[in-house]
Amino acid sequence: MNKKKLTKEVLLKAKRFGFSDKQIAHMLGTSEKRIRKFRETHDIYPVYKTVDTCAAEFEASTPYHYSAYEKFNESITSDREKIIILGGGPNRIGQGIEFDYCCVRCVKSLREEGYETIMINCNPETVSTDYDITDKLYFEPLTPEDVLNIARIEKKIKGIIVSFGGQTPLKISKELEKNGLKILGTSSENIDVAEDRKKFGKLLDKLRIPKPEYGTALDYDSAKKIANKIGYPVLLRPSYVLGGRAMRIVYDDTQVRKFFEEDIEISKDYPVLIDKFLEEAREIDVDAICDGEDVYIAGIMQHIEEAGIHSGDSTSILPPISINPKNLKQIKDYTRMIALELNVIGLINIQFAVKEKIVYVLEANPRASRTVPFVSKTTGVPVVKIAAKVIAGRKLKEFKLKNFEDIGYIGVKESIFPFQKFPKVKMFLGPEMRSTGEVMGIATTFGEAMAKAQESTGSPVPTSGNVFISVNENDKRKKTVDIIRKYVELGFGVIATTGTAKFLNDNGISAEPVFKVNEGRPNVVDRIKNGDIKVVVNTPLGFESRFDEYAIGWTAVQYKIPFITTLSAASSFAEGIAMIKKGKSEVRSLQEYYRNDFESKDE
Repeated sequence: MNKKKLTKEVLLKAKRFGFSDKQIAHMLGTSEKRIRKFRETHDIYPVYKTVDTCAAEFEASTPYHYSAYEKFNESITSDREKIIILGGGPNRIGQGIEFDYCCVRCVKSLREEGYETIMINCNPETVSTDYDITDKLYFEPLTPEDVLNIARIEKKIKGIIVSFGGQTPLKISKELEKNGLKILGTSSENIDVAEDRKKFGKLLDKLRIPKPEYGTALDYDSAKKIANKIGYPVLLRPSYVLGGRAMRIVYDDTQVRKFFEEDIEISKDYPVLIDKFLEEAREIDVDAICDGEDVYIAGIMQHIEEAGIHSGDSTSILPPISINPKNLKQIKDYTRMIALELNVIGLINIQFAVKEKIVYVLEANPRASRTVPFVSKTTGVPVVKIAAKVIAGRKLKEFKLKNFEDIGYIGVKESIFPFQKFPKVKMFLGPEMRSTGEVMGIATTFGEAMAKAQESTGSPVPTSGNVFISVNENDKRKKTVDIIRKYVELGFGVIATTGTAKFLNDNGISAEPVFKVNEGRPNVVDRIKNGDIKVVVNTPLGFESRFDEYAIGWTAVQYKIPFITTLSAASSFAEGIAMIKKGKSEVRSLQEYYRNDFESKDE
């Protein structure tokens, strides 16, 4: 391509070959905006061809379109008022089927309200791209160029919804709004306030809501300075990431340098976010709906694992079972304050951490979260359906909504990991999401719900044998003794590293010492391979211990042995085993759990 002069003919040829405006701009060393303007000046636009989903046997009810730079357009626009929904795009860790669920529920809800729904998505493996879900489907990439091209040929567009497809559509909302498209729901400006660490920090300061110390940086030197000011450990993460991609907990300057040496997108618009890491804090997830005036808290989920584990990887309990009433009230109050201050219209997900009875706000995302389907399935409240109607203009007071705390049973979400299929991938959990699926259990007691969730993962839950335990110095306290005593009372023997074995023996629990990997043979890995250990509890603290757990963890995964890295999870696992040993597990359908389903007052 000639950098000196771009002609209409060359551009049309490039577009027919599939090059985007952004790619052409990159090759010519110019901006996407200039290429788009040149294309529009010369009237170079795609037309949309139709895939006949009924093979010409009879008229297809859902037009299924794709773009081409040809002559004849086959997409016929109607006179009905339309809403465009942007899907989640390609599935990947952190951006999966949960958002497809949200998009499908959104479409169905808007059709009930009388709107023509148009879905833009490019993933054939989703339900939202099934030809019988929406009124019209455009099978196109989720880029500003493609969305603007579609909006150009459609009439009577009420607006575009970007909040149900996860981070992918959220990233392009500002660009779409700049080009004249109306974003329905929370504005792109307020989305940016939530995503921008400095702006969000100012908002929290204004509301007098506690937060971990934070900063932003564009290079290693400024990041090192901020990290030392805040104090290690700190959490580093790029802006606008999904699934916690490239997030790191770092403990010194060397690890900060290593983070910046990796291939991550950093710019003035996408700085690295630096937060004080609250080690051993308890994390809480909240999903809520706001209509600009009222806030409905759909669910508050307590993570079993301590802070530092990505919310997509954690085991969650709904409703929470061990948050004190004062902190629970603060979480509810903070959720309402933040949602109203951001003028959220639709869904918002807020993540909290509780440490030493102080509630901190970690982040807020004014969009659907991956926990929304779990909340809906557990409570019986169609959260996305209501949020979509709110975005379209309805008010929360029009609906009869039950309190999630009154459901009378407990839901537990467990994550599914792909470690068996990917040998030697780093398997210990952290701020970067690793799970590729999830399961849930529902019961009237926490122990039974936990047991159901554990059994649903497909990994065997042992009811006898030996439990191996190795805890850090901070965990050598009464809480640990009480948890291990649960396993002893269930009939398990105890094998432990030398320091942990001494601690347990000194506190009245008989523990057999075993060598660490580098101390001699037979060591803990040998004992796992020999079938002597059925459960592994290994609690890391600090960089070295997190690194040291790899050898034990990998062996446990290879031999399908439960591998637990927090005391809270170890306690919950013991409760699940206890319920399995009792053999009392009630099976009920979801409909039986929530007979009094949500009703709209006007239905």
